[in-house]
Amino acid sequence: DHCKPQGPGDTVPTAPVSVAVALAEKLDTLIGFFAIDEKPTGSKDPFALRRAALGVIRICLEISAERFDPAILLGPNSDDLIEFFADRLAVYLRDTGGFKPEVFAAAFKRNPGSLMFKRIFRLGDALTDFLNTDDGANLLAGYKRASNILKAEEKKGALPTGPAVIITEAPAEEIALLEALSVIQPLVTSALETELYGQAMNALARLRGPVDAFFDKVFVNDPNSALRDNRLRLLASVRATMEQVADFNLING
Repeated sequence: DHCKPQGPGDTVPTAPVSVAVALAEKLDTLIGFFAIDEKPTGSKDPFALRRAALGVIRICLEISAERFDPAILLGPNSDDLIEFFADRLAVYLRDTGGFKPEVFAAAFKRNPGSLMFKRIFRLGDALTDFLNTDDGANLLAGYKRASNILKAEEKKGALPTGPAVIITEAPAEEIALLEALSVIQPLVTSALETELYGQAMNALARLRGPVDAFFDKVFVNDPNSALRDNRLRLLASVRATMEQVADFNLING
């Protein structure tokens, strides 16, 4: 059983000892060949490392405990192997009709250095459901708009730091977004800490209205530098709140 699965149509081992030995054998193979720089190139994979990685992924998804993380067994200098696993999981998703690889990539970036495949899957599923709603699609558009503005300022080295504050002469839509963020940001943080990803998406959905209203009524590059800087800080808070959940830069929209 420790050789299973030997292909996409093969079953995974189920007995505890078989699972343990199968994972040990596959991870040892991957670590050993990566250590001597014998990695798959193009279509060449003489040591079946892609199959070994896919075997680990399937065992983790189908059998192992949710919090089992193969990354802790990879040792130092494991970045290449983690990236290799990420690529294999993206292929697995494509072949099995799972959620879009770009959504997986966005969720994977939320868990740097981790290979908790079941957790990444649950986050990816919740993120897919969210993006398929009007709130999700529109908030993604708002994120892209905010991110583009901030990137332009970052290139100039002119992005102000610190939190946004309430400025009395600011329009109501600006103040409303700041107040919404003060409520929504801790809700997102708390939901993610307890891995309640659906709740995190529900909290993000509450941002859609305030973000839309802000962009509809507020001119970011105001000639008043105090207003302009505060609005940039506000957009940075929107971006940071959303990027707690996933790297939305990786998602087309």
